[in-house]
Amino acid sequence: MPKSHNPKQNHLLASLRPEDYDRLLPELELTSMPLGKSVYESGVPMDHVYFPTTCMVSLLYVMANGDSAEIAVVGNDGVVGVSVFMSGEGMSSRAVVQNAGECYRLNAKAMQREFALGGSLQYLALRFTQALIAQMVQTGACNRHHTLEQQLCRWLLLTLDRLPGNKVTMTQQLIGNMLGVRRTGVTEATGKLEKMGVINYSSGRITVLDRAKLEKRACECYDVVKKEIKRLLEFELPVQTPLKLKLASVPS
Repeated sequence: MPKSHNPKQNHLLASLRPEDYDRLLPELELTSMPLGKSVYESGVPMDHVYFPTTCMVSLLYVMANGDSAEIAVVGNDGVVGVSVFMSGEGMSSRAVVQNAGECYRLNAKAMQREFALGGSLQYLALRFTQALIAQMVQTGACNRHHTLEQQLCRWLLLTLDRLPGNKVTMTQQLIGNMLGVRRTGVTEATGKLEKMGVINYSSGRITVLDRAKLEKRACECYDVVKKEIKRLLEFELPVQTPLKLKLASVPS
């Protein structure tokens, strides 16, 4: 693996017990994740799970007419492809790379094998899945009850928490697609934040200039999600690991 990249840039992998991490390391494959890459499609079983390090992946629900809205984001905090170890079947959502970068991918059969051992990977993966569900629930409530500006601030903060630096590469049209709103609304919201000196938007790149102001402009949903993720993912591994589970096989 190149020296400039390290699987432990992913917080879930970094939290594994040493013996579990060492066993998994030879099977982790560094993979480039270009902007817009489809990680998985609705209803299609996955061949790999993905541990982002410097990229960001959006989980989208797509309607019958083609409209879509983001239901969660996954970055260096976790893993993309929970269906591999939860059911072995496809997801009802689709996943698309929101911000380009790198990740480490692991063959689905290897993930299922490790999960079935009942070690630290199983424990961490289950807690991350619970955190992901919490994020989805809060996103649904936010999209229903809060203003577009509040939603945009929440989205920017969740994205920044999962990426290095203070820049997000994303056009206003793509942001609109993520939030399920018209581009004109995003243009108005970003323009307002620019005038306040919170962000700078240029050539498809948003630079956050004042994070404290951004957090004040966001609704309570960001703080709720952040606290729940911290509660679930920042902890000491138990002495006794969970019971071993029998998993569905991955279709060949």
